[in-house]
Amino acid sequence: MTEVLRQARRIVVKVGSSLVTNEGRGVDAEAIGNWCRQLAALAEQGRELVMVSSGAIAEGMLRLGWSTRPKELREQQAAAAVGQMGLVQMYETKLREHGMRSAQVLLTHADLADRERYLNARSTLLTLLALQVIPVINENDTVVNEEIKFGDNDTLGALVANLVEADALVILTDQRGLYSADPRKVPQARFIDEAEAGDPALEQMAGGAGSSIGRGGMITKVLAAKRAAGSGASTVIAWGREPDVLLRLAAGERIGSALVARTAKLTARKQWMVDHLQLRGAVIVDDGAVQKLRDEGKSLLPIGVVEVQGDFQRGDVIAVRGAVGKELARGLANYSSTETRLIARKPSTQIEAALGYVNEPELIHRTNLVLSQAEPG
Repeated sequence: MTEVLRQARRIVVKVGSSLVTNEGRGVDAEAIGNWCRQLAALAEQGRELVMVSSGAIAEGMLRLGWSTRPKELREQQAAAAVGQMGLVQMYETKLREHGMRSAQVLLTHADLADRERYLNARSTLLTLLALQVIPVINENDTVVNEEIKFGDNDTLGALVANLVEADALVILTDQRGLYSADPRKVPQARFIDEAEAGDPALEQMAGGAGSSIGRGGMITKVLAAKRAAGSGASTVIAWGREPDVLLRLAAGERIGSALVARTAKLTARKQWMVDHLQLRGAVIVDDGAVQKLRDEGKSLLPIGVVEVQGDFQRGDVIAVRGAVGKELARGLANYSSTETRLIARKPSTQIEAALGYVNEPELIHRTNLVLSQAEPG
C-alpha cells in the first residue's frame, strides 16, 4: 500500500464536516489552508488532485444562527445553499495563496448513475486536471432531497475516484482510522493498520453514525473503500489533523488504515464495463480501425466507422465490429447514433463542421473501451 501511494499520480481526497467546520464552529480556515498547502505541494510533484469536501450545511447552520441540524429538508437545503458560498470561497482563497487554481463542482449520485451525465462529468473533471486546476466537489444538497436524506460524501468520494480513474482515495476524518470496535466505547479495540477493501469483516467492525455534525460514520468509509476498489483504487482512512498527512502518505509513510484494492486499476475498470453495461447499438469499422484498436490500443475515431447500427445515445455502450460482423470491442459512445451517422468517415477535425459542436475527438476513448476475447472479423 505504501508503494501504491508513493506512485499514485491521481488522488481523490475527501474531508468530513467535523474537520472542515471544526466541529460546527464555522469553516476552519487554518485546517483548509493546511490541506491546500499540501495539495499544492503534491501538484508540484506532478500529481493530479481532486478534493471532495463536506461542510456546506454545517457552515450554513452557523451563518443562519442554528445550533442543531434542522430536520426539515427544505431548511437543510437552505443551509447548504448559504454555507456553500463560504466553503468554496475558503478553498479558492487558500489554493490561490499557493499559486493553484480551483473549480467548484456540485454533483449528485444521480449525475453519476446517468450514462450521459457520467460522461459529461468525467470530461469536465479530466479537462480541469489537464489544466492543472484542482476541482473542489460537494454534493448538490440544495436540489436533491435524497442526497441529504440518504447520501454521504464518503460514497461520493468513491464515485469520483471511479469517475476519474484515481489511483487512490484518501478519506480524512476525526478518527485515527478503523478499529475492530468503537474505541470510544471499547478501550481495548484493535487498530486496523491494513486490510483488504471489501472484506465483510470490516463492515462488522465499523460502527454507526459519526459526529453530530457529519452524517456518516466509519461504516460509510468502509463501504466507500469497497466501492473505490471496484475500479482498482485503494483507500486510506486517516486523521485529518495529522501534521502533513497528505504529504507523508504520498511519500509512502504508513498513516491510518489502508484498505487495499486487490484488483489492478485497469483490469477492474474493464471488468466493470463488461459486467454492468448493456449494448445499445453497434458500429462497423474498417480494417485500419481494427488494427489501431486491436494492435495499437488506440481510441476509436469517427473516420474509421463505415456503418452505424441501432439507436443509441451519448454514454450508451455499443459494440465495435469488424467487416464480417464479429465483435472486436465494446465501449461508451461519446456521440449518439444520429450524430455518429453524420460524422462517420470524417476526420475528427470535421466534427464541428458536421454537428456544430464537439463533445470529444474520439467516438470511443480507449479508457472507455474493452477489447473482446474473440478474434474480430
